[in-house]
Amino acid sequence: MNLSILIPLLNEEESLQELYTWILKVMQSNNYSYEILFLDDGSTDNSWTIIENFATTNPNVKGIRFMKNFGKSQALHAGFAQAKGDVIITMDADLQDSPDEIPGLYNMITEQKYDLVSGWKKKRYDSVVAKNLPSKLFNWAARKTSGVELNDFNCGLKAYKNVVVKNIEVSGEMHRYIPVLAKNAGFGKIGEKVVQHQARKYGETKFGIDRFINGFLDLITIWFLSRFGKRPMHLFGAIGSLMFIIGFIAAAYIGISKLYHMYNDMKYTLVTNNPWFYIALTTMVLGTQLFLAGFLGEIILRTKSNEARYKIANQINL
Repeated sequence: MNLSILIPLLNEEESLQELYTWILKVMQSNNYSYEILFLDDGSTDNSWTIIENFATTNPNVKGIRFMKNFGKSQALHAGFAQAKGDVIITMDADLQDSPDEIPGLYNMITEQKYDLVSGWKKKRYDSVVAKNLPSKLFNWAARKTSGVELNDFNCGLKAYKNVVVKNIEVSGEMHRYIPVLAKNAGFGKIGEKVVQHQARKYGETKFGIDRFINGFLDLITIWFLSRFGKRPMHLFGAIGSLMFIIGFIAAAYIGISKLYHMYNDMKYTLVTNNPWFYIALTTMVLGTQLFLAGFLGEIILRTKSNEARYKIANQINL
């Protein structure tokens, strides 16, 4: 199978028919073998009924419906697990991503041998203050932190080799950082393609300004996990040990200094009256706690179980 088209959605009943017809036109004009996998993230409108109607007339249409809204990352995780195409395309259901971009993305994967290609909405039709400026700042921070040179991490239109999506773990709200996850998994050939961005035609955006706040927090998380996720003791243990040693040396110096003064009948003060004693004690306690945090992190890594992060209510053609 050439293509798997993955479409996460939440309450997009107005745009689904137009999007589906558009995708079919692209598939047929390029003679692709394909599957379209709609990922309904707990819609409360008629989105699922519309998807069921598509599936009754087209066996290439498949669907997964969550019992409630679990988030876009969880929807993509479920879709990646089911995708069978040689190339996987992800796109949003709000018609802001153009299906006409699919052949170009597909060729970059199959002919230019990219592992992953991310869309770049160079010209946007969103609010400058509410979306464009925060997005530019967010993308700059993501580039500097991750080392992945992409201009638009937030673009939902992306293409992947099948082997890439089978070897990355998308959780929380990490869908923005799939290129970073792919790089950390060993897939180094990551490209970018300027794609057409269209103004939202129906409904309202499901994302507010809080997604940028959450995005920055996720960026810190993925930076930490990429460096110390498999070896927390290397960070917490090292810092904790260093702090404990500094505190111990300081406490030993204070104690030895008092004994020296006592032995030579020199004036001295009680150890507990020396402010440096409490600084040393605090440093030793914090160092011990950080060391234990690293130790517990190592234990959790070795004993954790992969529990389900979402509940599926219905499936179609799967």
